[in-house]
Amino acid sequence: MAISQGDTLPEATLVEMGAEGPAPVALSDKTKGRKVVIFAVPGAYTPTCHSAHVPSFVRTKDQFDAKGVDEIICVSVNDPFVMKAWGEATGAAAAGITMLGDADSSFTKAIGMDFDAPPAGLMGRSKRYAMLVDDGTVTVFQAEENPGVCEVSGGEALLASM
Repeated sequence: MAISQGDTLPEATLVEMGAEGPAPVALSDKTKGRKVVIFAVPGAYTPTCHSAHVPSFVRTKDQFDAKGVDEIICVSVNDPFVMKAWGEATGAAAAGITMLGDADSSFTKAIGMDFDAPPAGLMGRSKRYAMLVDDGTVTVFQAEENPGVCEVSGGEALLASM
């Protein structure tokens, strides 16, 4: 069953490319006592993710900051090398958006947001969503019905629901 508003995020370890190479990131460390936006995409460099979803959060980063959001995190079922390169390519890294890989999709599966799209070569990927998390609890959750669109999960849409 998919995560929803009012649920507590499960324990999860994601991976970030650090100065010394790939480094584990405990999601609970990122969310404890903080207000965090987490948005997920089916895959780095895929059309909608690259041209619409990430740019929507780059555009709105200052507005989230103004609403007291401590951090914006992009999660994708990709390795940390790809996430680092993609963050640089989209301007997300320069904007201060944290790019975390869920390489084995364990977090994505734990929150019930995994899907497969064999014709597109996407297996064990994340559905497209955005959530506002306050001290580990999901306070707003907006998921797309179709992974190829970015309407309710974009930066502007999440801001409007806060």
